[in-house]
Amino acid sequence: MTVPKFGLGTFRLKDDVVRRVVADALELGYRAIDTAQGYENEGEIGEVLAASGVPRADVYLTTKIKPANYRRDALLDSLRVSLEKLRVAQVDLTLIHWPVPNGEVRPEEYLSALAEAREQGLTREIGVSNFNMAGLRRAREILGGVPLATNQVEIHPYLQNRKLVEFARGEGLHLTSYMTLAVGKVMDDPVLRDIAGAHGANPAQVALAWALAQGFSVIPSSTRRENLAGNLRAQELTLTADDLDRIAALDVGEAARIASPESARPVWD
Repeated sequence: MTVPKFGLGTFRLKDDVVRRVVADALELGYRAIDTAQGYENEGEIGEVLAASGVPRADVYLTTKIKPANYRRDALLDSLRVSLEKLRVAQVDLTLIHWPVPNGEVRPEEYLSALAEAREQGLTREIGVSNFNMAGLRRAREILGGVPLATNQVEIHPYLQNRKLVEFARGEGLHLTSYMTLAVGKVMDDPVLRDIAGAHGANPAQVALAWALAQGFSVIPSSTRRENLAGNLRAQELTLTADDLDRIAALDVGEAARIASPESARPVWD
């Protein structure tokens, strides 16, 4: 799979804010951008990409299908609309945003439609987001030989998702960590601040370096250019075994979960 290890997340960024952030990120060297139909910012991102001068082939572009578009025809049509908004002929990766286990559309339909989108060349790779172990097993059964590029899930120092991580590693499934900074909570953590001080870094960089050390891709977001630049430098930070042990001890499990909409979430592992 070709999912970059480091990208820009755009959740909750809209209008001129997302335009400015994406422009800054591209200037700073980001070459992977993560969006979603539900973020309602694909059009603005498309504008900035088209005006940036960065070759399309150099940017790994991810979007996600929102649950309202899970019917086969709606999924394919909505992805075509996403491509128009993003001003591209094809995205690099398309994800099912949430499994919606009690929804009217079953995974057999939306995953098969996603595979069809790949066959039609609308997306280069496909994957899922917020799937538990049972959902990943079922997805593989449905998709057969069509590979899943990633499962994008909430992972941060306080929610380390160890069962899912162990399962994914055993199955050779790549994971992308979102909310790696726990919506800013890491910045005030005394353990992360202590580790950061020892490395001449900041707690955000430590949290991102920790996730990268686990083999996850990360897609942090910020509205401040200096933070976007600082986050990128997490790739240069190598944590010690003791650092990793101390961060492992911060895990409190489900109590720390941030994203868990009742209508769309699976039964978390």
